[in-house]
Order: sequence, then C-alpha cells, then structure tokens
Amino acid sequence: MNVVKWNPMRDFDRLFQVMERPVNPTSSVRRSGWLPLVDIRETKDSYQIEVEVPAVASEDLSVSFDNGVLSVSGERKSATDEAQEDGRVHRLERRYGKFERQFRMPEDVDAEAIKAQARDGVLYLTVGKQASATPRSIEVQVA
Repeated sequence: MNVVKWNPMRDFDRLFQVMERPVNPTSSVRRSGWLPLVDIRETKDSYQIEVEVPAVASEDLSVSFDNGVLSVSGERKSATDEAQEDGRVHRLERRYGKFERQFRMPEDVDAEAIKAQARDGVLYLTVGKQASATPRSIEVQVA
C-alpha cells in the first residue's frame, strides 16, 4: 500500500477546471457573465470612475443616469464565431458577451455634468458634483 500525501489545492484546481470546461467551446455559457473591473475615486469637484473594457468598441458602450443610478453597459464581441468556420478553436480563456454595471450615486451628483470618454481600453467617467450650500450663521432677531 502506497501512502499519498493529500494536496487540497490540487483538488481545487481540478474542480475549477471541470467547472470552466464548456461542453461546446463556443457555447454562450463559457463566453458570458463577465464584469469589467472598476476604480472609483472622489475629488472635491467630481467622482472619477474608470471601467476596464479591453476589446470593447466605443459604439458598443452605453452610459445612462436615472433615478440616482449610473449604469454602464456594453458588449465584447468574439471573433471566434467567424474563425470557427475557417478552423478550430484550441483555447478560449477570455470572457465575451454583454455586461452591465450599476452604481448608486450620492445625492450631490449633478446629472447634467456627466462626461464619458473611452481611451486605451478604459472608459473614463467624470461625474460632477452639485455646488453644496455653504454653511452660514443666522442671527436671531428679538421681537
């Protein structure tokens, strides 16, 4: 009888390989369900949101603001559908398909001051803030 040292990481690796292996390499199960990564920063005048969207054309991106929620949606299209006719696909590791990210914005957002720019695979959103009321002291009058 041989004693084999158990390695739990090997079992996890095997589990993830089975879960990621599609029945059909071009099935929509394998290519959907991706979410782009996001960085959000705040300055004194605005909120800066950077959305990683590599290989997504700017015409495939949509940004909307409704009822305090900023929505970013789009689609990364796969070139393998056309390539499937010409040859075989050996490996698909990148995610394709539609995505949507939604962010509840603070009440100080100025809906008219939202700008979007796509550059180098990143969608840069600048969400302006409304000018806040400055605190002031009110004198009490004696009647």
